[in-house]
Amino acid sequence: MVSYKIVIKKSAAKEIERIEKKGRVRIIEKIRSLATDPRPSGSKKLSGQEKFRVRQGNYRILYQIIDDELIVSVVRVGHRREVYKN
Repeated sequence: MVSYKIVIKKSAAKEIERIEKKGRVRIIEKIRSLATDPRPSGSKKLSGQEKFRVRQGNYRILYQIIDDELIVSVVRVGHRREVYKN
């Protein structure tokens, strides 16, 4: 079983820190699970971008997959209302 390396951008790490503890723990577990399966059931590719999204409750985790280097790069984490806005 191939394992991907998880890379979290500084801005995404700050977004995770702002989430209340109960939700934060679940989000971190979901991000860790992407190391073994970067395209789990329920993940969707965002249209017009090379990013994927996965749901965790009311929060969304946006990430990129670099298959040649076996890297999952988490670029944004936020509430579903706000995560897609620039």
